[in-house]
Amino acid sequence: MRRDYAQSVLLIAASIIAGTVAWSGHVALLPVALTFPVLWTLARTRLTAAFVAAGYFLAASRGLPQGVATFYASDLWPGLALWLCASLGFVGVHATLWTRSERVRPFCYLAAALLMALPPFGITGWAQPITAAGVLFPRWGWWGLLATTAGLMGLVTRIWPAVAIVLSSFWLWSAAFWTDLRLPETWHGVDLELGASLGRDTSMIRHRDLIAMVMAQASGDARTIVLPESALGFWTPTVERLWLQALQGTDVTVIAGAAIVDAGGYDNVLIGVDSGGAQVLYRERMPVPGSMWQPWRPWLGASGGARAHLFENPIPTVAGRRIAPLICYEQLIVWPVLQSMLHDPDIIVALGNGWWTNGTSIVAIQRASAKAWARLFDKRLVISFNT
Repeated sequence: MRRDYAQSVLLIAASIIAGTVAWSGHVALLPVALTFPVLWTLARTRLTAAFVAAGYFLAASRGLPQGVATFYASDLWPGLALWLCASLGFVGVHATLWTRSERVRPFCYLAAALLMALPPFGITGWAQPITAAGVLFPRWGWWGLLATTAGLMGLVTRIWPAVAIVLSSFWLWSAAFWTDLRLPETWHGVDLELGASLGRDTSMIRHRDLIAMVMAQASGDARTIVLPESALGFWTPTVERLWLQALQGTDVTVIAGAAIVDAGGYDNVLIGVDSGGAQVLYRERMPVPGSMWQPWRPWLGASGGARAHLFENPIPTVAGRRIAPLICYEQLIVWPVLQSMLHDPDIIVALGNGWWTNGTSIVAIQRASAKAWARLFDKRLVISFNT
């Protein structure tokens, strides 16, 4: 009994370390997440498997309580509550599908991975080990995704040490020959440090400052300038006219985040603006659950909150390129990027407004995830964040 207890404690401790290291914001460390299925399969009871899953998930998402507290200017308790609630899906799925049967265990883990990759469980399906495919098998595309999936299934079998050695060999090979991601020619992503004021300061002075910054960026070779989520604030006819007038007579295209508000709520969108006009390029498929997307509001007879356009508009076209947009939260989950990759885009465009994550690794994790997916599918990547 004492030996079983000690083993359980060690497995839980190892899962916490794995979640912390893998999701530290360094793309090269993402394969550490593949430790989780090994620890899950070594658990001797369903309860231990649940605690292993909880340790991994809570460690991987450890920045959430502090981020929520900053966002709402409150104490840690709301963030802690959201942190624990978000873990229920991951823990519940992996605890339910844990089994002693070695024959069916790989298929149970595959089922758990699929459930956490797709809605509804995939809505909070953070910290997925499959994200490491871009580090293990760069440029392999869908074959790399398949190979990683097969590796994950192998890690929950009796031959997991041999599978781990093979995957580690690919990891070391990738690290030895890792090169920086290619940037699209004439495209430039702008990082801002405007804090909480971005998207909330809707004055003409702010817009003119952004326009001046765009023109400064376009003075070189850049012709398509990407600004962060919420950069344009509320998208109104007045704001549209201001930007159209500023871009008249230029060959500059601006892609920027904005919000379109109506009586029922709002859409978190990407706007494309050039001298020929403005258009809504993309409506966010998965806004942040809880703080932005609040599907329970209509049931309570209330309006407001961001709408989720789950499987809509995965590949808009702008400046002659087909792009895969990932706004903020979409970089942390699996299905939005895979849906976009089905359409073979030219560029991944990853935006965020992460001022509220100050002091956490959330933005670094988002960047690492976007880089991993871009590397896996050999796509060019443009990143633009506000902090």
